[in-house]
Amino acid sequence: MNLFRVLFAGGVIIAVPARAVYAPIPEQDLGKDLTFTFSAGASHDSNIFGSASKAIGSGVFMFSPKVAYNASLTAQTFLSLSYQLTLDHFERRPGDKTLDSHQFLVRAAHAFSGTTTLDVVEMFQLSRNPESLLNGIPLNTDQSSQRNEVDGHFSTNLTAKIGLSLKARTVYYNYRNAALGRSLDRIENLFAASANYAIRPEVKAVGEIRHQDISYTHGGSIKDKTSDFIMGGADYELAKKVTTTARFGAEWRHRDAERSTTSPYIELTAKYEYAEGSFLTGGYMYTLEEASDTALFTDTKVNRLFVGMQHAFTPLIVASGTFTYEPSELQGRRGQVNIADDTIRAGVSLSYLPTKNWTISVSYDDDSVTSASKARNLSRERVGLNATYAF
Repeated sequence: MNLFRVLFAGGVIIAVPARAVYAPIPEQDLGKDLTFTFSAGASHDSNIFGSASKAIGSGVFMFSPKVAYNASLTAQTFLSLSYQLTLDHFERRPGDKTLDSHQFLVRAAHAFSGTTTLDVVEMFQLSRNPESLLNGIPLNTDQSSQRNEVDGHFSTNLTAKIGLSLKARTVYYNYRNAALGRSLDRIENLFAASANYAIRPEVKAVGEIRHQDISYTHGGSIKDKTSDFIMGGADYELAKKVTTTARFGAEWRHRDAERSTTSPYIELTAKYEYAEGSFLTGGYMYTLEEASDTALFTDTKVNRLFVGMQHAFTPLIVASGTFTYEPSELQGRRGQVNIADDTIRAGVSLSYLPTKNWTISVSYDDDSVTSASKARNLSRERVGLNATYAF
């Protein structure tokens, strides 16, 4: 395995696209640079618009072809390209019954040396049937959106024990619905620099600073904000199969037309690979994120607890699941009280891999929001059967 096959495996998390279900579906390595994938399935969605009341349920038929190219162009340069089309046909959807979603991904990585690398990922998504629907918006509203994200990461070792990383990310959101667009269209830019020091081979102390700009396309004078972060923590490899990370710090957020605030920032993650093809992950995060109702709220204080697992009963049968619990508080604008939201997202799947080309999966997803505002409550269930053929 050359350097960039290792680099790709280590950095793939930033390039993995959103899936049709919350629980991860295992992908089989065909050992080819160019692969074609065809997926088809049927499911039932109990709340296709994510409405608080008068939910519309529908059967959904899906077909999704994908082409991907992953190859080391040289010993130092890796390139990944992919395009995926997803067609969803709804039996009971008002308006358009057939929706087309698109995803393009480009990733280029270059190793200047064994310790100095540059990794850039560009991902464009046009989603007509989003997984996690926005709550608190008008009844049965089209939530289709475009999302373009560019991530860059440069890392190097200054000495045998000291490492340096520079990161940059820009994300552009554009909603199809005109009213949602006036409220939520925006650009988020994030810049970060971090340094680490190897206390021991398995323990690295880490310090990091970040700067974030959030600029809205419409009404930015009352919605734009900037944040500065400072944090410290450690990366600890307890054993070959157990890794943990911890970050603690503070965020200073300046709001252009509202009160500014200082908030703690916490990020804890752990992963345990306990057997071949089996792992358990979990973590906790506390941060500020954008609200879905920008007219009433400036942003949201989010507590996020998450657990994920994948277990291979046999080489042919794999189960997976995810669970996320988010007790949050929307920060009201002047004259508006804060609102408590509790969000739960869970998903499970069972996959059968009869050959290296075929994957057959059954899945179940559940979304639930319990809010102090009845207009923000949400209940949504999806159950489906999918088959994928790759060659």
